[in-house]
Amino acid sequence: MKPVIAITMGDPAGVGPEVCLRALASEEVARICTPIIFGGASVLRACAAKTGLLFDAPVILEKDIAGATRPGVFDLGVIAPDAFTPGTISVATGRAAFTYVNRAIDAALAGSVAAISTGPLNKEAMHMAGFHFPGHTEIFVSRTNAARSCMMQYSEEITCTFVTVHVGYAQVPALLTKERILDVIELTAATLARIRGRKPKLVVCGLNPHAGEHGLFGDREEERIIAPAIEEARARGHDIEGPLPPDTAFLPWKRRATDAFVCMYHDQGHIPVKALAFDSAVNTTLGLPIIRTSVDHGTALDIAWQGKANAGSLFSALRLAAKLAGVAPCS
Repeated sequence: MKPVIAITMGDPAGVGPEVCLRALASEEVARICTPIIFGGASVLRACAAKTGLLFDAPVILEKDIAGATRPGVFDLGVIAPDAFTPGTISVATGRAAFTYVNRAIDAALAGSVAAISTGPLNKEAMHMAGFHFPGHTEIFVSRTNAARSCMMQYSEEITCTFVTVHVGYAQVPALLTKERILDVIELTAATLARIRGRKPKLVVCGLNPHAGEHGLFGDREEERIIAPAIEEARARGHDIEGPLPPDTAFLPWKRRATDAFVCMYHDQGHIPVKALAFDSAVNTTLGLPIIRTSVDHGTALDIAWQGKANAGSLFSALRLAAKLAGVAPCS
């Protein structure tokens, strides 16, 4: 039986409604899962009218989500189309996007959906509405009380996980600990083993230029923190290499031999992922008791509701969610 997957509509003023419409109309998506949009039917209808896209999916009641066999919309009725302007940040859209996410988490924790794929929310709008989370990852971790977690950017071209994410560069060194790096390594290895069906090959990046050049750059983070975490991971049976200089870690031949790169901070991994797999990469949160994948792009307010949005990342997110939903968890 195909898994039922919740798709959160994201910020209504962004491209979320458009990519949701494309997912509802996709034969490929319907083959791999039963998508249920957690959002607003009136917003989707208005977006369809403006972009010329098809919208004929039925509204589904909450009690019927778990047994759904065809694409549908769980209409949360949080915001009407005339309450916001597409392409414009507002309190109302930030509140709506946050509500969609929370109701999808409720459904996943209750077992009504097998996974969640999230559309893009706007952090500024969400903060304006009073929800002070750096992003989706932190919302999911807070709601599920995950003991340990990390972000993974996944694609067939390149996959990266992150020791730190939504913090300023000045804060990164103090957040690096052997324990935290080891947690990310183990979460990465377990998830890639589920996806690949074998033990993955991992590479860990250094923090400083040239991986510190034996202590010449930085505060010897490589020697004091990163290398000991790698040695402990290797002792636990992981196939792992590093710390490697970040400027050469992502060369083509190295990517071909590596299943995932463990990165120390946000842009260390996001830059190569977005350069190589912008339309196909998937953002997923590891360590949760539920499956969550996401588009790897923002709300794209500059092209919102214009029929220009590429739904490739959402389709990739749904493919990965369906795959993870159909694979037994690794111990």
